[in-house]
Amino acid sequence: MQDSLTITLVDPRSTEARAIVTRFFDDIVSRYWGRPATTAEVEKAMRDEPSDDLDGDGGFLLIVRDGAEAVGCGGMRVVERGVGEVTRVFTDDGVRGRGVGRAVIAEIESISARRGIRTLRLTVRDDLTDAHRLYRRLGYEPVEPFSASPYADHQLAKTLAGPPEETRLSRAWRRRGASSP
Repeated sequence: MQDSLTITLVDPRSTEARAIVTRFFDDIVSRYWGRPATTAEVEKAMRDEPSDDLDGDGGFLLIVRDGAEAVGCGGMRVVERGVGEVTRVFTDDGVRGRGVGRAVIAEIESISARRGIRTLRLTVRDDLTDAHRLYRRLGYEPVEPFSASPYADHQLAKTLAGPPEETRLSRAWRRRGASSP
């Protein structure tokens, strides 16, 4: 990772957040179909799975920037008291393999724990093998199904330690300019 990478909380309705979330959906829809996604397919996915609730008591959205350019994102949606769902985790091809995904997850876990979330869960499709491998390396374990989504091939969860201490990764990112909740 380079010192120019920062992670910050953003309003999911902001222009910058909508742009990176659009790239997230373009990526996952394209991977699902094995071809470039059409604009209509991306717009439909964004309508079917809105992100505006990733704010306030409902959750949060983070953006990863390389300098001024948004190159990734990740968020958490509160499901019920003490339980959150990791969502919208994405990194551009140009920053993959630099530890950005790991750092985003570490920051999601840190902020979530400070907000009283004790269990984070997530779903992963079969074709997202790198993401599945990353989540497993970070301690997410298979759990009983909690989602009926046709895209939830793997359902994983992790218990967060509490009260939280900042992780080494989240401290490093905060020193680089990431904001606290």
